[in-house]
Amino acid sequence: MAILEKINSPKDLNGLSMEKLRELAAEIRAEMVTTVARTGGHLASSLGAVELAIALHYVFCAPEDKIVWDIGHQAYAHKLLTGRRKQFATLRQPGGLSGFLKPAESPYDCFGAGHAATSISAALGLARAYAHRGQPVKVVAVIGDGAMSAGMAFEALNNAGQINQDIMIVLNDNKMSISPSVGALSSFLSRKLTGPFFIGLKKEILSLFSSIPGVGEDMVKIARRAEDALKAFFTPGMLFESLGFQYIGPIDGHRLEFLIPTLANAKTITGPVLIHALTRKGKGYPPAEQNPVRFHSPAPFDVKTGREIGNPSARSYTDVFAETLIQLAEEDERIVAITAAMLNGTGLDKFAKRFPGRSFDVGIAEQHAVTFAAGLASQGLRPVVAIYSTFLQRGYDQTLHDVCLQKLPVVFALDRSGIVGQDGPTHQGLFDLSYLRSMPNMVVMAPKDENELRHMLKTSLELEGPAAIRYPRGKGTGVKLDPILTSLPVGKAEILMEGEDLTILALGATVTSALQAGANLEKKRIYATVVNCRFAKPLDADLILSLAERPARIITVEENVLAGGFGSSVLELLSQKGVFPDGIKLLGIPDEFVEQGPQQMLRAKYKLDAAGIEQVALDLLNRPAQQKCLQRKKNV
Repeated sequence: MAILEKINSPKDLNGLSMEKLRELAAEIRAEMVTTVARTGGHLASSLGAVELAIALHYVFCAPEDKIVWDIGHQAYAHKLLTGRRKQFATLRQPGGLSGFLKPAESPYDCFGAGHAATSISAALGLARAYAHRGQPVKVVAVIGDGAMSAGMAFEALNNAGQINQDIMIVLNDNKMSISPSVGALSSFLSRKLTGPFFIGLKKEILSLFSSIPGVGEDMVKIARRAEDALKAFFTPGMLFESLGFQYIGPIDGHRLEFLIPTLANAKTITGPVLIHALTRKGKGYPPAEQNPVRFHSPAPFDVKTGREIGNPSARSYTDVFAETLIQLAEEDERIVAITAAMLNGTGLDKFAKRFPGRSFDVGIAEQHAVTFAAGLASQGLRPVVAIYSTFLQRGYDQTLHDVCLQKLPVVFALDRSGIVGQDGPTHQGLFDLSYLRSMPNMVVMAPKDENELRHMLKTSLELEGPAAIRYPRGKGTGVKLDPILTSLPVGKAEILMEGEDLTILALGATVTSALQAGANLEKKRIYATVVNCRFAKPLDADLILSLAERPARIITVEENVLAGGFGSSVLELLSQKGVFPDGIKLLGIPDEFVEQGPQQMLRAKYKLDAAGIEQVALDLLNRPAQQKCLQRKKNV
């Protein structure tokens, strides 16, 4: 990789011929495929944005100029061009490069991003801040990969056009958002209409027309309509022009000979400008081009075949959820399914094939998804909203105001709850218990395994109010699935192991580790009661109080932040009832963001695995006060 090895900063692009830049693009793609095949990551989107990254860094002077990338899915080439080539093999690994944008990682990452559609708002803020200080800094936002389906993007576009801020938006259209046809004529028009000669000529003509007494104003309107009509015929420019942007495009986003002069021309335009570039997701790697959805975020795979390494057929929580929902929908025609641009990720692609008229992918629009579901529920349907835990945060107010306040029977299926691993702090699903538990009328549950998930889904669809089921990323425990679905008693836990020395109250995916910890303690002649609490809200108050009233040491275990989480709910219950156990320890995530790393490694770090729970139990029992309690118990 002779050329890429010499690129240590964007300045090293200077002087490279067009032929060398094309060779560099091919080398970058090969490096990305090789690395992601080993580490996993967001591949198809970044493969489609290679030429965009090269052209942007060729034309602009980052980090002095600011390039704000949306999400980070598109930014692997950006990382390779900005001094991180030698560290690229550590992508998404503990202590390595983030899979997303991270200002602490590089001055070229001028704004952090892990959720979609933030780039235009952030870029507008940056541009306005530099203008406020009188600094002549160019600010570019690169948005795409479906992010233009989010309302936030259009809110930012509207605001940018309204204040006429000097900002450039590059729309990377890879058929995940807007994808009009493009041909030689539209590319030719885009290049010519943005050239300095045309821009200057247009200003002179409009100025001349304006100076003609009586008819000048009408002639200006006619001229502008003629230009708009030309753009509207070949492009979707009218939409963006109506928002106050100078629209350029569409252009071929893989043709550097088009991209570079277009960006250079647009750089001289004052005010808001939008460049519409058409790209191909997965470009340069045939398996990703043929199946861009699967290669959006693949697990490690074989480069030659594109096949996933390991056992892709093992059943995951996502698969079991999808199959169970189909089973229930066969019996109840009121059930409909909604997701926000995650049809495949949530498993609802299977549901959509079986019930195409009862499945809705609303795009990256979580707020709309929740209120849309509320509207459906208000008319007697039973909507199931399947959204990753980290993304439902974007629909917080709608969940509270439009669903819970009206006590509408909307079911939230929260995939990727808890520790998710290599995606890092932007995607860890560690806050849902806290923000959902605080909402009146909401029932919150978490299954100990994939079989219990099935019964919880049936239970939630029978409630007359909102319910949320949180379940983890990845494979299930491998338990046998019950053929017949049954409803669980709401707010009732189950005791899985009985002992008199301490109680472990576990929720969701932590139950398996708690049981293993209980078994390990038993070998040391320490006997624990292990409870599968099932419900974070409502709690099984009677059971918990009965366990706390005896000489008790209690450990609560959850994959959620401790602030306002499941353990907090247990403390609240005990405080309200005036019951004070001999000792209590809450296990969960402290007041910090969880960085990237394998799930098991992170669980061990926060003592959420069997060994960690066992050690906490031993520490709790070995405290002097606890020794007295144990001695008193033996004397009795």
